[in-house]
Amino acid sequence: MALEQMAAEIQTSLEGKSFDGSLKFDCGTDGVIVLSDGQVTTEDQDTDCTIAISTENLTKLLDGSLNPATGAMMGKLKISGDMGVAMKMGQLLG
Repeated sequence: MALEQMAAEIQTSLEGKSFDGSLKFDCGTDGVIVLSDGQVTTEDQDTDCTIAISTENLTKLLDGSLNPATGAMMGKLKISGDMGVAMKMGQLLG
């Protein structure tokens, strides 16, 4: 799945929900998905929290087949920056 399509799905899933802070899913050479000010984009920018993750594992995270805590413990995703922002995002997508 292309990052643009994933970004659109995230935007749809966040409709009507509140998310304070900014978060970046960094998929390396595949690109980024940034959530900031209620908008989702694939344009890179500085954020409060960055989650380094492969595109494959991001797909699993979004469809619920990868638990965020388990993924972090197994090294499938790495969180840097404000951990509170990452935890809020997990609650919104879960």
